[in-house]
Amino acid sequence: MANPQDSLSREHGGIPWKHVIGYILSIVLTALALWVTFETGFSTRTILIIIFIFAFLQAALQLLMFMHMTESSEKNNTLTGKTQTGNILFAAFIAIVIVAGSVWVMGAGHAKHDHHKMEMDHDMKMDGDMKMDHGDHK
Repeated sequence: MANPQDSLSREHGGIPWKHVIGYILSIVLTALALWVTFETGFSTRTILIIIFIFAFLQAALQLLMFMHMTESSEKNNTLTGKTQTGNILFAAFIAIVIVAGSVWVMGAGHAKHDHHKMEMDHDMKMDGDMKMDHGDHK
């Protein structure tokens, strides 16, 4: 019969290599994003796409390495693991909808504001031209 203290010491003893590897990979992804931003001649759009890819990879890395997404308290209970994964996927979907919706609303508002500003600039120019015409007739 195995001693419970032995399994507990094996579980909590030593270096948590999974966490160390996750930490190193997080630093590498962050350094790569900084390098792409400051040291490459890519266009702003390309840089943003690359940074978003690195951010997605880093979020997945955090979930797998630090948030224990694939682990459950009962190793034989696959329903718990599936439920946890489903909850995380649902939360990611909600976050994406909120961010995309916010960008869409702000973009639409900005476009409307620019259109309104152009109309005002055009009207002000027309008013200025009319004042100049009235001043020339004196």
